[in-house]
Amino acid sequence: LGISGYLTAAHYLSSNILVCSESGAVDCAKVTSSAASKLAGVPVADLGLAFFAGMLVLCLPAAWRSERPEVHWLRTAGAVGGIGFCVYLIYSELFRVRAICIWCTAVHVITFLLFVVVLAAGGGWGTIGQDQPLPVSK
Repeated sequence: LGISGYLTAAHYLSSNILVCSESGAVDCAKVTSSAASKLAGVPVADLGLAFFAGMLVLCLPAAWRSERPEVHWLRTAGAVGGIGFCVYLIYSELFRVRAICIWCTAVHVITFLLFVVVLAAGGGWGTIGQDQPLPVSK
């Protein structure tokens, strides 16, 4: 959420605030100001900020304990959608912009780790549809 906020600020204020290389293969300013930095006119940084804000809510302890199936479906769908969007963004960086943003890469790594955690936890389905909680090994 913090890195996405930082990238959003850089998008609206100035790419000069990015602490990143501006030459060669790693060029954050080139990536964040490219045509690929918007999707249907919406800055990708805004989408990332919205994604992490939503996932923050869906990953709060109360949400993991929730028995509402919608919460678990949304968390799983969010994680899958997030990783899918990262694949699109990595493709755009490599083949359209021909530069990598180290901050964007950090967001991609965090999104991947979030995806792994959500899927490893089974989406947090826990006791849904069961009379007894699942046994917890110690």
